[in-house]
Formats: sequence, C-alpha cells, structure tokens
Amino acid sequence: MINESNIVQILLVEDREEDGELALMGLESLVNNIKWVKDGAEALDFLFGRGMYEGRSINEQPRLILLDINLPKVNGLEVLKEIRSNPITKAIPVTILTTSKDEKDIYEAYNLGVNSYISKPVSFDQFSKTVKEVGMYWLVINTPHINQNS
Repeated sequence: MINESNIVQILLVEDREEDGELALMGLESLVNNIKWVKDGAEALDFLFGRGMYEGRSINEQPRLILLDINLPKVNGLEVLKEIRSNPITKAIPVTILTTSKDEKDIYEAYNLGVNSYISKPVSFDQFSKTVKEVGMYWLVINTPHINQNS
C-alpha cells in the first residue's frame, strides 16, 4: 500500500530563488510534501522517473504542478506539452505561475491544456497569498481526477 503522506503533493517548477521560497511559504500550511525543482529538464525527469529520479515510481504523481514559463534547459511550455502528451501525467492539474503577460504565451499555454494561467503578483505578500489560494483550490476545494487504473 502507498503511504499517501510520502507522496509529493505539489511539484513546484521555479528557477527564481525568491519566488520559490515565497511559494513554499504560501503552501506550507496546506501540504508537507512539496518538491521544488529549478528547471524544466529536472521537472520532466521527476515526473517520468528519469536521470537522478530513475527508480521513482511514476505511478505516484503530484496532485498539482505549479509551473513557470521562463525556465532554464526546457521552458515551461515544452514541459506542459510533454505532461499533456503522456497518459500517466495528462490529468494532473497544471497552473502556470509566471511573470509573462504575453498574449502568445497565454494562448499557447491554454492551447496545450493548462488548467490555469496566473501572472505573478509583484508584491511578496500578494504572491504568497495567490500561491496559497491556488493550492487551496486544487488540493482542497476541487474534486480531483480519478485514476481508473489504480
């Protein structure tokens, strides 16, 4: 039996140290198991059990992915594209949390199947509050997708 308390509940994909720390502060009252990765390649390795995460059970996926667009190695839109193209990860809610307000990025994100697109608030307090509200919605209020195969 899987110990639910050890499964990563949120995958935070954020390369900026300040934003990652603020996101963790906003989420700490909701969940204990948050995995923070700092580039798109590591996010994909984590999700698909590759590289340094080889051997990680890919059947134990996070309940929410918070994804920046402007990431090193593999950008967030490419990460989203891979998430949505794989049957194991395609139903995981993905919220883009980015500084980009570019209409092309917004269009592309929704075209690729993002669940929500949020521009990062400028103030530290508002950023932390926004992340907490996103986590609250996806982890507490929303009824998650049920995996018929588990």
